[in-house]
Amino acid sequence: MTRSATSAPSAPSAPSAPVEGYDVLVLGEVLVEIHADTALREAADGTTARVSYSGDALNAAAASAAAGARTALLAVVGDDELSLPLLARATELGVDVSHVRRAPRPNGAYLLCADTEGDREFVYWRTGSAGSTLSVEHIESWRELLTGCKALITSGITGALSPGSRDAVLLAAETVHGAGGHLSYDPNFRSRLTGRGEARSLLARIAPLTGLLKTSCPADALAMVGTDYPAEAAARYRALGARTVVVTAGADRLLLDTGAGAGYVPVPVDPDPVDATGAGDCFTGTATARLALGDTLADAVAYATAAASLSVSGRGGTGYVPGFTETAALAAAHREHVLRLRTGRAPTRTA
Repeated sequence: MTRSATSAPSAPSAPSAPVEGYDVLVLGEVLVEIHADTALREAADGTTARVSYSGDALNAAAASAAAGARTALLAVVGDDELSLPLLARATELGVDVSHVRRAPRPNGAYLLCADTEGDREFVYWRTGSAGSTLSVEHIESWRELLTGCKALITSGITGALSPGSRDAVLLAAETVHGAGGHLSYDPNFRSRLTGRGEARSLLARIAPLTGLLKTSCPADALAMVGTDYPAEAAARYRALGARTVVVTAGADRLLLDTGAGAGYVPVPVDPDPVDATGAGDCFTGTATARLALGDTLADAVAYATAAASLSVSGRGGTGYVPGFTETAALAAAHREHVLRLRTGRAPTRTA
């Protein structure tokens, strides 16, 4: 569920007055999403599609805001005709866009055809995009925001957009970590953006700063740490310095490794799945928000798995962003279901 729409403020081209106290900041790229109704290899004249807005940063920011955290987006958007509706959509989702910067470039975009198992087809247009101009100068302009926030979310996608973006991700992570904040990081390896060597090099520098590292297996884990076994992947990420690792291995398998132990966490399954795009980002945004708000890791992960499960009911990365009431209800029902399975006791009845 999304929040009621409001008009988006104009994004400043110069640093705005610092606002302390954000629960979560999300650093990354916002993309125009064109969602095709057929497999891309079958697309032909007359194929229908719809325009929306996504990108891992917006997906995670929307989930964080929906989970109750005061959330701001740190990004660079373009000066084309889609920038205003893009910012309006972010605002509608509860995300503060007042610190977003502008660049005289087009916004990045992608064409998507997806299924519920996560077997997605993408065609990207990113070269020379506004998002790729993210730089250390932007991070310096946001320094007071970063030192004042409780948590930062960023990803390997952001770090792979350009050499400047890589430096920006590192500086932002170091700034938040140095101020005692929490960092959530998703390696999100994309071979069309970067090579394995560069992605692994960035990971090696980011992992020791990371409180929560969320990754997929086999795709990301195989590329980043050389294994398609979730438990081994988690152990290798932790060996790099990540404090807590979450490995998603399909729609219904999630492994949590805290260092004190590793095990699979039961995942509620959406009975009416439509599209898995952005589900991992929803998990990261929700978990980070709840950690920033003071929840235990166990509760934050339970809420995050519930939110990610619900999110696949919509098309595209921000097609359906569940509100926290719905997320918490599913998490509670799932906890009760798992307890019944483990103990064999009868379900709890309510008046």
